[in-house]
Amino acid sequence: MADVIQENLLLDQHPSLPHEGKIMDFAYSSIRTREEAGVLFATLDAGPLNLIGVDLVRDLVSLVDALDTDPGGVRVLVIDSASTEFFSAHVDLAAIPQYTAEAAKAGGPGDASLGMFLYKLAQVPVITIAKVRGRARGGGNELALACDMIFAARENAVFGQFESGTGALPGAGGIQHLTRRLGRTRAIEAVTGADDFDADLAERYGWINRALPDTELDGFVERLAKRIAGFPPAGVRAAKHAINDLALPQPANVRSDSAMFLGLVALPESRERLDYLTNRGLQTPGELERDLGKAVAEFPR
Repeated sequence: MADVIQENLLLDQHPSLPHEGKIMDFAYSSIRTREEAGVLFATLDAGPLNLIGVDLVRDLVSLVDALDTDPGGVRVLVIDSASTEFFSAHVDLAAIPQYTAEAAKAGGPGDASLGMFLYKLAQVPVITIAKVRGRARGGGNELALACDMIFAARENAVFGQFESGTGALPGAGGIQHLTRRLGRTRAIEAVTGADDFDADLAERYGWINRALPDTELDGFVERLAKRIAGFPPAGVRAAKHAINDLALPQPANVRSDSAMFLGLVALPESRERLDYLTNRGLQTPGELERDLGKAVAEFPR
């Protein structure tokens, strides 16, 4: 632990590291931002479903790169959604090669996957909090899981990894994070069952930190974020670094899941199920996306 603290203290003295109190310019097409008291509030605003597609991945890569190289006065990042129905529905299944190419810009061609980009998000030198209202499924849930903490609205937050219902598996960190958070048996239930988990059940399973009444969610997260932002940053970074060393998966495991996802989603049975769901309204606002955990089990046999 002493080595970690010393490393961070030395980094703080390096002229290329974050400048205390510096105001950064965070301007994106699919993310609305405001910075206050060391907290950067980033609101996903990429359409009604907040699909993780080309534009959103491009903006997230730019945001994470800025926080990783020089966060200025930012000490805490809070990610939420402009939609109350969807934190992020899932990845854009019609643009997998395109958003993968954008994700590759975070780490180079050798790490050309959404999973490895989210792995980089998990290691940025600021505390990250996902504030979830509405549905966080598939890659949207994996985005939340890559954050250091998740707080959710009790009345309307829904979490799920539906990929097994289409013949695939979570390919951007979902398996790695859920196994570590939930334990083996509950992770198998969550991943292979492909069903939705409301905020209360997600809290009981350890999927999220807390489920809070919707009216209390904003105030709670803002108070916690500003509290952490007010502490000496070297100690906070050292604590996160030490915990990540114990809790994050190895890059090889993330790469393996990503490769497996890409292989499975291209299989004829997966394409058949995805086409069936698309014809019923997948990737468009409506009943199917609202109840996707139910819909993936309704494939005609």
